[in-house]
Amino acid sequence: MTHEDAGHYGAKHPSGTTCDPAVVAAVRERMIGDTITCTAAHEAAKACGVAPAEVGRAADLLECRLSECQLGLFGYSPQRRIVEPAEEITAELREGLTGAATDGRISCAACWAIADALRIERMAAAAGCELLGLKITQCQLGAF
Repeated sequence: MTHEDAGHYGAKHPSGTTCDPAVVAAVRERMIGDTITCTAAHEAAKACGVAPAEVGRAADLLECRLSECQLGLFGYSPQRRIVEPAEEITAELREGLTGAATDGRISCAACWAIADALRIERMAAAAGCELLGLKITQCQLGAF
């Protein structure tokens, strides 16, 4: 969403879109003001037994802003994005990222899976993407 759309997150969903009340409650419990962190949103998804996208939809309908992306891509203040290109990466990380990428793009979920498999921080995997020029797409929560 563009900056002009900020605060109108529900508008990206068709009119009449609803969410499970338990998911809405889980999001509300974890909100701080009008925001929810990526970590808290994923915790809500796990607690409710739903896909992260379901929590993202509930957050949108509540006009709740997502913050502190675990890949460092958005939601930090004041610079918004905090991930920087890694100076160097291991051969295993390079192989994992390039193997999962298509046309210079890699999904958020694939990035997480690679980080988890290699037992590295998720932001380190994102820094590897930055170094390799890979664009991270398909946020699991639907932010991008």
